[in-house]
Amino acid sequence: QVHIVESGGGLVQPGGSLRLSCTATGGNFALNRMFWYRQVPGTQRELVASARVDNSTNYAKFVRGRFTISRDDTKSAVYLQMNNLEPEDTAVYYCKHGQFPDSWGQGTRVTVSA
Repeated sequence: QVHIVESGGGLVQPGGSLRLSCTATGGNFALNRMFWYRQVPGTQRELVASARVDNSTNYAKFVRGRFTISRDDTKSAVYLQMNNLEPEDTAVYYCKHGQFPDSWGQGTRVTVSA
């Protein structure tokens, strides 16, 4: 079983930055890929980024170099640094532990608006 807690969301103006954090207790964090997803109400959850155990990363095309995912295995934490935010990035952001693909936290809401 895993307990996931996301934080760091908020209201930011277009062009601004936010850093999301996620802690995932339970399971074997260091041996699993970690993911950030996002969801706009009424739409499907979509993958934003992932970080493998070797720290290699992947990003959705819409990221376009604006976001950086990182992980700290000593803290069972994964982060998402988001720069140059756009209104289209408004969503609830969730992280996912690769060992527990059906477990989700409460998410953290990001609103990008002037």
